[in-house]
Amino acid sequence: MESMMPLQRGGTLLPGAAMLGMGVLVVVPVAFVLLQAVFPGAAQADWAQPLAHWRQVWQDTAMAQLLGNTVSLGVWVVLGCLLLGLPLGLLRGLGHLPGSALWDLCFLVPFMVPPYIAAMGWILLLQPAGYLQQATGHHAAGLLFSVPGVVLVMVLNLFPVVYFAVSRAAAAASGRLAVVARVCGASPWQALWRVTLPLTLPALAASGLLVFAMTIEEYGTPAVLASNVGFAVLVTAIEQRLSDWPIDLPGAALLSLVLMLLAVLAYVGQRRLMAGRGYESTDGKPQALHRAALGVWRLPVLLLFAAVAVCATLLPLLAIAATAFTGTLSGGLAWDNWTLRHFRSILGAGSEALQALGTSFALALAAALLVGVFGALVAYCSVRLRTRTALALDVLSVLPNAMPGIVVAVGLILAWNQPWLPVTPYNTWLILLLAYACLLLPYPIRYANAALQQVSVQLESAARVHGASLWQMLARVVAPLLAPSVAAAMLLVFAIASRELVASLLLAPTGVQTVSVYVWRQFEQGSVGEGMAMSLIAIGLTALLVLLAARLAPRPGH
Repeated sequence: MESMMPLQRGGTLLPGAAMLGMGVLVVVPVAFVLLQAVFPGAAQADWAQPLAHWRQVWQDTAMAQLLGNTVSLGVWVVLGCLLLGLPLGLLRGLGHLPGSALWDLCFLVPFMVPPYIAAMGWILLLQPAGYLQQATGHHAAGLLFSVPGVVLVMVLNLFPVVYFAVSRAAAAASGRLAVVARVCGASPWQALWRVTLPLTLPALAASGLLVFAMTIEEYGTPAVLASNVGFAVLVTAIEQRLSDWPIDLPGAALLSLVLMLLAVLAYVGQRRLMAGRGYESTDGKPQALHRAALGVWRLPVLLLFAAVAVCATLLPLLAIAATAFTGTLSGGLAWDNWTLRHFRSILGAGSEALQALGTSFALALAAALLVGVFGALVAYCSVRLRTRTALALDVLSVLPNAMPGIVVAVGLILAWNQPWLPVTPYNTWLILLLAYACLLLPYPIRYANAALQQVSVQLESAARVHGASLWQMLARVVAPLLAPSVAAAMLLVFAIASRELVASLLLAPTGVQTVSVYVWRQFEQGSVGEGMAMSLIAIGLTALLVLLAARLAPRPGH
């Protein structure tokens, strides 16, 4: 009972505020998606004929094709990421890899490049008259604008999920045990198959499911590449139903529900694998990492890492940078075509780009502050309470992980675009803030939760016993201890919110542009140079903030 004393003395104000906030941010959009999916006339307050449109939708061959395309794309991208990330992760975790920190940084860069920008970089590189043809006389448009091309681009963007999971699991769990197996007479291949791979299997499977969820939620790459070959997926079909006239709200809600269920299944599977299929391989004492010498394989391994780094990181970045610094695409990579006019244009006083940059920074800052404070509150109530409220908060706090951005956008449109509402955030910048907060809330909750697990409740109880009020205890004891973790999470929230695409496209009010919306519009209008110049600024900012967040994040045991 002692662990509940600080909150018990504070009454129900904090848990009530946490539940109210979670209701507005998470429950409302999900509830309205479900409501619209069940009642096709919900937007007009017509509650007749529930599920009337379900049979029509499911009997449509296009629906089966959408579902099949979405699942098959997810499966193929997972297989590609496993094929690429597994060997690289094992080599990184088990071998003495020269420049290992540099390779980690190279493979972290794809996370910092928004997928739709990376896809545009590949188009500029491989299209007819693109940079590859200018350099070699050949292009690869046939490969790029195809389903295998979409899979390849997404694999190069997402394989680091598998790489980092496998490398950390292999280094932490199996290096020493593999050495023991070798001492006991096992060959290198036997040690790999019987020790290393079984120990890394949970991390491998969990990362594969995470890649599946990220693939089916991604809008930018399928919209940029797959649409050119008639390969529609759920996320692009939802956006089309909301942007093309006549607007199909019931259809968008039903497709959103299907997409969310797929993401929930992947996320639940990932959680179960990580929670219930682990293997104990350490005894709590510090253990030296046992990494094998690469020997004659050193050069081939380095060449392999270099080839992947060039394809996944260097080539798309070079295409983005070349476009940002050249005057015209037709002018090519000639010296007289190099210019800074795109940067001067977007950074000029009063430019649309500068306004978009300011809007994105303001919204990202507001989202970081909102979810930082509120996420810490939710984490505190979840950890310190032992009631059904804490359980409900815990469940609601992980739900946004399984909510694609387009589902959140659909839910917010349905919830706040009701004619009977006296006041609504719809068609204002507040609707974007709600979307960002819902999508990014898990970051501060996860960071604060981990920090609170290391804080003894006796510190809070001692403060209350010595006369501190609940608010004094929170301000002088809890907040300083959570500050480093929450600050790191807020930096990540700022970086991700400033580049979010699909929710911004659907929810941005008329006349309001964020960085991602501005870049997307520039691509649509053919002003690729200015779009890529803005992209470079966004990538640089994201990289800086992610690295800063990594430095601020507390290390295990500290």
